[in-house]
Amino acid sequence: MVLGSTLAPLEGFAKPIEIHASHEKIFHNLEELEDNNPQTSDTPALTKIAPKIDDAHIKDYLTKIRNPDRYHADDIILDTKGKQLLDAVVKRLGRLQETVGHGNFCIFDFDTSIQAARRHPAIGEFTKEELDFLEETFCRDAKDYGFMGDKQINKLTAGINERDFSKIPYTGNYLFKGESQRKFAELQKRVGEELILTSGIRGITKQFYLFLNKAYLYDGNLSLASRSLAPPGYSFHATGDFDVGQRGFGGGNFSVRFISTPVFHFLTSKGYVEYRYKKDNMLGVRYEPWHIKL
Repeated sequence: MVLGSTLAPLEGFAKPIEIHASHEKIFHNLEELEDNNPQTSDTPALTKIAPKIDDAHIKDYLTKIRNPDRYHADDIILDTKGKQLLDAVVKRLGRLQETVGHGNFCIFDFDTSIQAARRHPAIGEFTKEELDFLEETFCRDAKDYGFMGDKQINKLTAGINERDFSKIPYTGNYLFKGESQRKFAELQKRVGEELILTSGIRGITKQFYLFLNKAYLYDGNLSLASRSLAPPGYSFHATGDFDVGQRGFGGGNFSVRFISTPVFHFLTSKGYVEYRYKKDNMLGVRYEPWHIKL
């Protein structure tokens, strides 16, 4: 579905998938089956069981999150003007990240980002159209894209207090003091140096960049982007969740290949963690076995 204007009014969007009570029961049973029956040669995988569900909406939903980078008929895609703004914003945010550094970029709030862009000619000041585009994107209900998670940050200009986080040595990432930092330290102590922190706190600017860059790479497809990256304001990285990986595994830490690593097997077998986005979850998001839920 191509938007008739840069960001069409709500009524111009495709109707979001509705998860009824009967569907919730189905998903609950599937998740319970998955949790209690680890996959073996004698145990059918969840992906073999779910297609037996007759409900067309559930089948369509599962197809989307199992194939997050595939285009679907009701995906929301920016029109020509929207794609032009998307192109300009993504490139400006990329220049901002390069100028201030990847670590600092993770904790930049919206106002700080605007000020930095204004001060540095290498970045260039955001235009009014670009700022309007960012604000509309932030205010859009993510359910229009098919993302079902709750919004974590409701104010575009919300910041992160420096007293509330710490930089984790040798990672370039930050974690919130308290539960997040304690949980990561516990996991690293139990698993050892093979476990690394791959992504910690993400401020609103960082989440904008990740989400919009994904849409940019897929021709302005906002729905597709939302199946693997939370829209701005909806990321749990802004409230405590973090990602872990296997040392030396590179980009594989952000793919299903991560489940083949010793780190994943150790974490799972010992029951040390709970994952935010399980297989066939109801949040409209792909399976993310690296994303630790607090």
